[in-house]
Amino acid sequence: MRKVGKTADDIFAPTAQETTRRGPGRPPVHDEEWTKVTVVLFNRQIVFLDRLAADIRATTGAAISRAEIIRALIDALMDSDLDLTTVTSQADVKALLSDRLGE
Repeated sequence: MRKVGKTADDIFAPTAQETTRRGPGRPPVHDEEWTKVTVVLFNRQIVFLDRLAADIRATTGAAISRAEIIRALIDALMDSDLDLTTVTSQADVKALLSDRLGE
């Protein structure tokens, strides 16, 4: 007599969709190694970043995240010739950057 139906191995075998399921959130688009970090920002800074991202999207149609803006600012600072080794506080960093930007 011939068996009808699937075996337990067939029922519980992963499907192609299950083996290629990606994790939660957006797919990573980074070209280099990265580490997720937690940074405490003030509410006013989050509001600024969100408004900036919304203004960029309204003006150009490009979607840019808070993280992308922050990474770009850090990269620009790394590429600059600013010497931050003498600063002793957040206020010092702000003053040095404001001086350089002409604020």
